Amino acid sequence: MLTKKLTIEGMSCNHCVKRVESALLDLEGLVSVKVNLSSKTAMIDVEDNFNDTLLFNAIDDAGYDLIQVELA
Repeated sequence: MLTKKLTIEGMSCNHCVKRVESALLDLEGLVSVKVNLSSKTAMIDVEDNFNDTLLFNAIDDAGYDLIQVELA
């Protein structure tokens, strides 16, 4: 399992946090997610073979911009 830190732009309220969490939790291979509004980040745990492209697509479909994905 890998832990990754996502930098997300466009979130402005707790509704945004819930929307991002929901979009990410729908992804197969994603084990857990914790979104932080003040730092505009999400910490996620994913399976080792997880495809980061899925993250970009899910965040975009939810209406936000995924700026960066890095190992935590």
